[in-house]
Amino acid sequence: MEAQRFLVEVSEQEIRRERHKARELRLSQWWKRKRAAGICHHCGGKFPPVELTMDHLVPIIRGGKSTKGNLVPSCKQCNSARQHRLPFDLNPRERGN
Repeated sequence: MEAQRFLVEVSEQEIRRERHKARELRLSQWWKRKRAAGICHHCGGKFPPVELTMDHLVPIIRGGKSTKGNLVPSCKQCNSARQHRLPFDLNPRERGN
C-alpha cells in the first residue's frame, strides 16, 4: 500500500480488521436493501444494484470504520474518484453537483 500521511495513523492490522467487517456487512440484509435502491450516494445516478460498490464516507486509511453510518452505495466512477478523500475535500464537480 502506498504510504500516505494523514492526521490519523491507522495500522495495517486496523485496516485489515475494518475491511473484514465491511466484507461481512456486504452479505447482510441491511446492505442488500441499501444497495437495492440502485442510487449512488455521491452523484445520485441510478444504476443496477450489482454495479454499486460499498464506499466508506470516512475512508478506513483516514480512521473511518466499517459501520452502517459510514457506509454508502457508490457507483464505481464516484468511488474511484474519491480515493482517500473526505466528502468536503472534493470539488463540486466530483460530488456530482
